[in-house]
Amino acid sequence: MFDGYDSCSEDTSSSSSSEESEEEVAPLPSSLPIIKNNGQVYTYPDGKSGMATCEMCGMVGVRDAFYSKTKRFCSVSCSRSYSSNSKKASILARLQGKPPTKKAKVLQKQPLVAKLAAYAQYQATLQNQAKTKAAAVPVEGFSWGNYINSNSFTAAPVTCFKHAPMGTCWGDISEGVRVEVPNTDCSLPTKVFWIAGIVKLAGYNALLRYEGFENDSSLDFWCNVCGSDIHPVGWCATSGKPLVPPRTIQHKYTNWKAFLVKRLTGAKTLPPDFSQKVSESMQYPFKTSMRVEVVDKTHLCRTRVAVVESVIGGRLRLVYEESEDKTDDFWCHMYSPLIHHIGWSRSIGHRFKRSDITKKQDGHFDAPSHLFMKVKEVDAAGEWFKEGMKLEAIDPLNLSAICVATIRKVLADGYLMIGIDGSEAADGSDWFCYHATSPSIFPVGFCEINMIELTPPRGYAKLPFKWFDYLRETDSIAAPVKLFNKEVPNHGFHVGMKLEAVDLMEPRLVCVATVTRIIHRLLRIHFDGWEDEYDQWVDCESPDLYPVGWCQLTGYQLQPPAPQSSRDSQSSSSKQKKKAKSQQYKGHKKMSSLQLKEELLDGEEYSFLQGASDQESNGSASYYIKQEP
Repeated sequence: MFDGYDSCSEDTSSSSSSEESEEEVAPLPSSLPIIKNNGQVYTYPDGKSGMATCEMCGMVGVRDAFYSKTKRFCSVSCSRSYSSNSKKASILARLQGKPPTKKAKVLQKQPLVAKLAAYAQYQATLQNQAKTKAAAVPVEGFSWGNYINSNSFTAAPVTCFKHAPMGTCWGDISEGVRVEVPNTDCSLPTKVFWIAGIVKLAGYNALLRYEGFENDSSLDFWCNVCGSDIHPVGWCATSGKPLVPPRTIQHKYTNWKAFLVKRLTGAKTLPPDFSQKVSESMQYPFKTSMRVEVVDKTHLCRTRVAVVESVIGGRLRLVYEESEDKTDDFWCHMYSPLIHHIGWSRSIGHRFKRSDITKKQDGHFDAPSHLFMKVKEVDAAGEWFKEGMKLEAIDPLNLSAICVATIRKVLADGYLMIGIDGSEAADGSDWFCYHATSPSIFPVGFCEINMIELTPPRGYAKLPFKWFDYLRETDSIAAPVKLFNKEVPNHGFHVGMKLEAVDLMEPRLVCVATVTRIIHRLLRIHFDGWEDEYDQWVDCESPDLYPVGWCQLTGYQLQPPAPQSSRDSQSSSSKQKKKAKSQQYKGHKKMSSLQLKEELLDGEEYSFLQGASDQESNGSASYYIKQEP
């Protein structure tokens, strides 16, 4: 064992058992002076080194950490037990007037005691290994670690997800940080720990390597950094837990203290309050039985009252209030733009389905309005959106498509009701509500400039689709470019990064996913193992995106990539799908800036800032720059 300090002074000692008394055992220091508050490691005095075996229980550990002057026992308990048993056996023999019993002789013969204790320890180890082997039978399921290692993938860092636990306080956790973790390469029956370094980070998950293994990756393992079994260096000392070198390298060094001093000096570890921060970041203000207004999944044009049934990692399972068997539900994040406080619909003029329930059910109460995400205030007094204006918008019923759309109604506080041209219901039941600052609506020409396929109105025969012709045919105008949200945060995403993402067409599912395109703040999310037609356009700050390891951390079920059999069946039919797609309009070639300026209506001239199609554009540039006269 290694505690990082000398348990007692190195005085001369006697071999008699009577001197191994309670008074001679040095008290255990209250803390280990190894870690600073800023994560730097202290050095500490060197001392005698080498391995030792406890003469009472047979535990093997670093000699410096053993107790008593003679360094014969691994703990105070073993020292007391040895002394007590020896005395009792000798006294009993003298009182009976008999020569020392076999037990007393055994206890007095230290080497034999050590052998017996070691044998008992060996038996316990065999039993423990049998239990471990039985428990280690792999469970069929998905492993992020194996998935990333076998394919050399990279994952989006936790700092990309401000809404996720630790998203705003992840700090400098990176490769090279040292932590204390359980030592699984050990034959001891009790749980012991050792120091490991982060070799690779993938979201919340870290690939760890025990100190002392150098370039040997044979025992590397993945661990969730926010899990309960990972601690800052120094935690074992303050918690009274033993540090034991892995069995594979136990005899690699004779002076483990000097080795650790050298390795840890100047190194970084987790902040002392890391686990507290993790706990605090996983406290969610929404509680069960709270009432909210949420979009009606059967009629997107209206909202309904729903009750919070459960909260998992900030995701809410909402049960519509009229559902007696609680099966009519809807999943969304607590920061979703689809949920609002009670009374929101009436305040902005949004359609609302009144509940047949005349009064609140027992125990249900309205969620406070301050819990919901606030939208940016807008100035609608001057030039503003008007009914009939054209734009481009992500279709909420087909999130892989950006479509030709029309503003159907202007609500209060900057909200707009939008319909997809060519597929609207006569009663407007499929209109949907977007805020004017929503990153899911775009000005006319956005898709063409950024080389995204624009979905024309259903049944529109004049292909390839041209906005100029369409605006003239429908006698409509394009919404002014300056009214759209053009802010692009420095989000940190790159093409190819792995993450966990909600399938917004089935929002109860969180799936293994990949970022395949980045257009300013817009991300193309691909669900691993599935056809591209299931891809979804999502904003970089969407609360429906999570770091790798989020499901494991919160206890949410992760949907793995589609199995190989499904991929094979998809690939066999994909050729036919691609052939059919190839006959569809793919978008005509990009016009020159001069042509665009001539064809755009609305009386204003703009030159478009070219989007970084399939590039890792994550700067803060605007989409568009107004053309100077």
